[in-house]
Amino acid sequence: MQSRPPSVDRLARQLAPTGLPHPLLVDVARQAIAAATMSGDLDSVSELAAEAAAAAAQRLLQPVVNATGVLLHTNLGRAPLAVGHPARYSNVEFDLVAGGRGDRSGHAAELIAKVGGAEAALVVNNGAAAILLAITTLATGREVVVSRGELVEIGGGFRVPEVIATSGARLIEVGTTNKTRYRDYNRAINAETALLLKVHTSNYRITGFTESTGVEELASSGLPVAVDLGSGLLDASCPWLASGPPPWLAGEPAVRQTLAAGASLVTFSGDKLLGGPQAGVIAGTKDLVEACRRHPLARALRPGGLVLDALQGVALAYLRRDVSETIPLWQMATAPLPELRRRADNLGIGEVVDCTSVVGGGTLPGVGIPSAGIAIEGDVTPALRRSSPPVVARVEDGRTICDLRTVFPEQDPILSKALNQ
Repeated sequence: MQSRPPSVDRLARQLAPTGLPHPLLVDVARQAIAAATMSGDLDSVSELAAEAAAAAAQRLLQPVVNATGVLLHTNLGRAPLAVGHPARYSNVEFDLVAGGRGDRSGHAAELIAKVGGAEAALVVNNGAAAILLAITTLATGREVVVSRGELVEIGGGFRVPEVIATSGARLIEVGTTNKTRYRDYNRAINAETALLLKVHTSNYRITGFTESTGVEELASSGLPVAVDLGSGLLDASCPWLASGPPPWLAGEPAVRQTLAAGASLVTFSGDKLLGGPQAGVIAGTKDLVEACRRHPLARALRPGGLVLDALQGVALAYLRRDVSETIPLWQMATAPLPELRRRADNLGIGEVVDCTSVVGGGTLPGVGIPSAGIAIEGDVTPALRRSSPPVVARVEDGRTICDLRTVFPEQDPILSKALNQ
């Protein structure tokens, strides 16, 4: 039995095979020694240190296999996207034609605007930033009219009333939770009204005795209408898919159709149904987008060159209409069910089962996509998370389900190895 704890440096050096940098291992060693000393069991210090080092490694960002069946898993980064290139500069704000300073909106944003049928677009760092910038630009010190049924809260505590308050605008609630008619908006309009705002209830649905006011009717008021679409579906007709829109997309509002109905601005995320990196997009009339671009807040919310580069690649795929071959999200979403069953059978472990995937990311709540996967008796998710790379699955009715719709075909051997172990 040890009578005194080992030195921090010696214990840290024993953990070197973990691959963690020495300064992190020193912290791990100190924590393990403190825990062993407090418990009075100094013989356990090496074991405690090894466990702490493994936990520290798991907390680092790393690739994982998503076997949950949630296509846009917020905790796993939403839309998967392959991005990689060598060290280089780019013309992020340089005009190669004129040889002078350029505009960050001159590449990715212009392409997104073209695909979505907008006069102009602006890219910021996420969807919440897009709606905050739009309201701040158009309505600070004035009134924004919103249906009570659209005063939503989404993940992370993002609440529409609080965003409006942060923008400096005044929220005017109209209608009721389940029914808001045009006359409700019309009664609220006065000289102080700057904007009519519609918010897509992305992560929940109100069904039954309901009524809402469409964009076209709101636009007849003559006031600017902004619509937070959230999911980023660019065109309801999905012209980039040879088979047209899949059934599970029915009823999802899209950028092109919303603008055509009379919306002045729409905002949406880049890492949802668009299938791109985390970003936010403001699209609509040229004058209002330009006003957003000139606002001082826009600089604080702008994305970096890597995001713009990735988003440009996504936009070009939509224009080429090869999305189903080049955008991972759409590859997964449109994978044929028989192919998923064949892959599940080839894994050679567990029971091949039919299951249901979901879009996730606050998009299309309650809508399932038929899928197939592997079922293992019991909850083995902790062991799967400890595999290398980690596998994240779900548990249903006492069984672990690995849904293959969100597992890339080239990851099947990784999944098989993790399950066998």
